[in-house]
Amino acid sequence: MKQGKDSFSAILVISLIAAGLAGKEQQPVIIGVLTDMSSIYAEIGGPGSVEAAHMAVEDFGGTVLGKPIEILFADHHNDTSLGVSIAQRWYADGVDAIADVGNSAVALAVEQISREAKKIVLFSGPASADLTGPYCSPYAVDWTYSTYALAHGTADAVTRSGGNSWFFITADYAFGYTMQRDASNVIISDGGIVLGSAAVPLGWGDFSQYLLQAKTSAAKVLGLAIAGQDMISAIRQAAEFSIVQGGQRLVGLLVFISDVHSLGLKTAQGLLMTSAYYWDQNDQTRAFGERFFSKMKRMPTMVQAGVYGAITHYLKAVQAAGRDDPDTVMTKMREMPINDFMTHNGKLRIDGRVMRDMYLFEVKNPAESNYPWDYLKLLQTIPADEAFHPLNEGGCPLAARG
Repeated sequence: MKQGKDSFSAILVISLIAAGLAGKEQQPVIIGVLTDMSSIYAEIGGPGSVEAAHMAVEDFGGTVLGKPIEILFADHHNDTSLGVSIAQRWYADGVDAIADVGNSAVALAVEQISREAKKIVLFSGPASADLTGPYCSPYAVDWTYSTYALAHGTADAVTRSGGNSWFFITADYAFGYTMQRDASNVIISDGGIVLGSAAVPLGWGDFSQYLLQAKTSAAKVLGLAIAGQDMISAIRQAAEFSIVQGGQRLVGLLVFISDVHSLGLKTAQGLLMTSAYYWDQNDQTRAFGERFFSKMKRMPTMVQAGVYGAITHYLKAVQAAGRDDPDTVMTKMREMPINDFMTHNGKLRIDGRVMRDMYLFEVKNPAESNYPWDYLKLLQTIPADEAFHPLNEGGCPLAARG
């Protein structure tokens, strides 16, 4: 009798384990989009990044390895502590990967949380090259662009064309200082000089005192190491100080198509911008842009396009690996080439940097624009190995393994 009871107990335990495993197999793959939904970077990422994530899941078929794919989103409000808190909670609650994370200060902190949790983060919004430099993580992917790439596009082009003395208006946090550093290195290597800079609090809005400093510096170029609504405000206010009329050149070091749209071509014409994506480059970029437009009534930024690309590559790696544990998936993501509408023959390096060509554009004047959102003309394609820092020069501790 005892033997029968023990047999029944064993069968029950096995059945419960099997049921648990079956339940685990059906647990969704969860991706959390952490972004600025309501502040100065909301048009760059924000709701558009969330929509791009949903588009990626829809195009993938909604499931991977027989599991449903779910998208969460949260607003970090450009607050590092809040971003860290959300990332910690998400990872603890079973979120498999976090995407976007616009704002470099938030991203650098979330990268540390990702490393500690051994969970994947797919950056598209943050610009700091330090994400793949001294703060690199084996679980982080920097998908879209970097301050190094922006400097080797825009700052290089301006300095070589005669803009050899600069004054910076710089966002007073990680992005701004890294952008100024990387641009200054390019300017100096091209034979130029940096005459000064002014640090501006994020979301400050009133740039009058900083524009006055720039004007009195007599620098040929006013470099805006700011982004989003801050950059739009600075460009609009620069007219009040006759910056351009006085002979100085206004250069935005991180310009998005959303900024051009907000400024209008009359104001934005002639601006240079370095980007990983422009909707009107070719048939593939147009197809994605038009689909996005049908949902959001605006064309996607490179950040939003990057969210789509990063999530798609992640899901392809999960499918190819046959499992979703982070180490296996990261290995597969590095092995697989990246080919999509914005990346051709791309590759994920050991430091987390996605190697892709970048593009230097100039904003058209109103007479050159033939249809809605026809804003940019291509000046130069910057090959990946010129756009991004060499693996052994970024300071990433993982580089020795690459």
